[in-house]
This record gives sequence, C-alpha cells and structure tokens, in this order.
Amino acid sequence: MAEAEFFHDAGYPVPGHGKVWFAGASDGARLRFASWHPTVRPEKGTVLIAQGRAEFIERYSETIAELRRRGFHVITFDWRGQGGSQRFTGRPRRGHVGRLREYERDLALAIAEMQARLPAPHFALAHSMGAALCLDAARRGALPVARLVALAPMLGISMIERPRAARILAFVLYWLGFGRAFVPGGGETAIGTKPFEGNRLTGDPVRYARNAALTAAARELAIGDPSVGWIRAAFELMDRLAAPRAALEVRVPTLVIAAGRDPVVSTPAIERFAARLKTGSALVLPTARHEILMESDAIRAQFWAAFDAFVPGEKLEADASAGEQSEGGLVQGLVAGGEDSPALGGTAAAP
Repeated sequence: MAEAEFFHDAGYPVPGHGKVWFAGASDGARLRFASWHPTVRPEKGTVLIAQGRAEFIERYSETIAELRRRGFHVITFDWRGQGGSQRFTGRPRRGHVGRLREYERDLALAIAEMQARLPAPHFALAHSMGAALCLDAARRGALPVARLVALAPMLGISMIERPRAARILAFVLYWLGFGRAFVPGGGETAIGTKPFEGNRLTGDPVRYARNAALTAAARELAIGDPSVGWIRAAFELMDRLAAPRAALEVRVPTLVIAAGRDPVVSTPAIERFAARLKTGSALVLPTARHEILMESDAIRAQFWAAFDAFVPGEKLEADASAGEQSEGGLVQGLVAGGEDSPALGGTAAAP
C-alpha cells in the first residue's frame, strides 16, 4: 500500500471522518495508523486498539464505531508485516517479524503518536498478540495508559500440540537462517477465510462471513501463516510473561478477558497470569471463541458491560482518589453477581 488510505468495502464500511497516515518506527519501519474523534459528548479520552496477528485496521470498524459512540477518540495501527504496514519478505502474505524488539518499537511508536495527537486520559484495548505485547510493555513500565483491557492475550498457543518441541525447532531453524521461511506446513491462505464450520475465531456466522469477505477483498492487507521468525518471537514473548514475577510487575490497572471456548490461545494460562495481577481483574466469557469483539451480540454485550465498568473515561480522576479500590473494583462488583448479574449473566471470574 503505497499511499496512506483505507480499504473501502461496501459490505463493511470504515467509520467516516477518519484520518489515516504512515509513521516511522525507530528503526525506519513504516506503519499505517488511523484515528477518529468521538461522535458524542462529553469526550472521555482516547482508546488505543492493539490488534492481534494477521489483523488490520478495517477489521475493527464495528468496534471503532462503538467506542466513538461512547465518547472516545480512537487510534489504531497495523503491526509491521501485516495490514497496510511495511512487509519484510519477498512474499508479502507471509506473516514475518524478525525479533521481538521490532514489535516493541511498533508499540512505542503507537504510544508516541497517541500522546502527540489525541487527548488524555489514554487507554488501551488489545487483542491476542497485541494484548500480550501490551502486558509485557506494562510489566516493563513502557505502557503509559490509565487502564488496559486485554482480550484473549497470547500467553500460550493451544494450536501447538507439542510446544516444547515447537519452541526448540523454531529456535534451531531461526539460527540456521530460515527465519523468513514459513513455519513447517505454512502457506499463504489468509486467516479467517475458510468455511465457517469448525472455525476457531467466532460463533457468529454473520460477523465471520463479513470478516471473511473483507479479508478476501483486501488482498493487500491480509496475510497467511507466520514465519519461523514470528514463532520464535512469540515464544520469547510468552516465556517472558510466564516468569513467576511477570504478572506482579504489571502496574497498569488491567482487565483481562478470556474466551472459555478459545482453541487458539490457552485460557488456563490466561487465568493463571490474571490470578497473580496486583492491579487487575479477570473475566472468562464461557461460550466465546478467540475473537471476542467479533462474537455474537450476547457475548459482545457481556464484554461491553465489563468495558464500560472498567474504563470510566471522564470519571477516572474521581475514581483514582478512591485509591486501590478503583483498580478493578467496578468490574469485580459486576462479577460478584455471577449468574444473577444482568450485565454479565453467567460470566465466571478468575481469582
């Protein structure tokens, strides 16, 4: 994508009045960014959306519109190697990144763009790979946001049957010079374009079809399976977050939301991590698959109830004066209702 622009699809239009641009990371990589202003007042600050692997800005059009209707500015971007951002292999549909620090540079750039362009308070809404990267940044003191909502964070990959063997193989292949190659058995078929039955992403056939049509049409933005380099970086990231003190080092108030029927990332690993958070709360949406924001209306209503309680926008300053109780207390109160809670009906909470 030579010019900074949106991909326009009549079946799933991008919200109006958005701005799109390119910005350069510290190593020169060109990333595609987009932002929108809220459609209502009062304004509540800014939400940074950090996508998962193989995603791109336009897939989040529905979420962007919903955030704007809540009074938020929105900023989002495509990670390097996917979407409209710069690719680094001769086969652009291969999802490649060389080292984990490259993603760290991307996130640092996104934060700098948000701080320079859009008003505080700043929040982050992150999914899967993006959620894991935001959790790691929060652990390192490199995520200067008021609150983080981490959806199905990539703390373990359920699709890998023998993770120890896969980790060793990825590191060996990388050091043998095959970092840019597809993972063994990988190919260029775009993620989320196979038949709905048996898909890992969502139980909602309408949203799945919408996203599949968008991905099939937006060939310049979509990617297929990852490279060996990406797998190596993913294992390094997951190893960091599996360290005993990793969750304890997160100082950003965090809401972790996991999917009870997630076949992509490990929900038990997410629950173990969330249980150790000092400034966090956790929810498991029992019938959700991996892409919670692309799920059925009923599941998404549970998500938005939790989000609205946890990200109070303009009320943040008043909440902060209440001290420790504000760090997740609103969500914990909803969760305490269990199956009797009208907002989260049946959502289970991690300790």
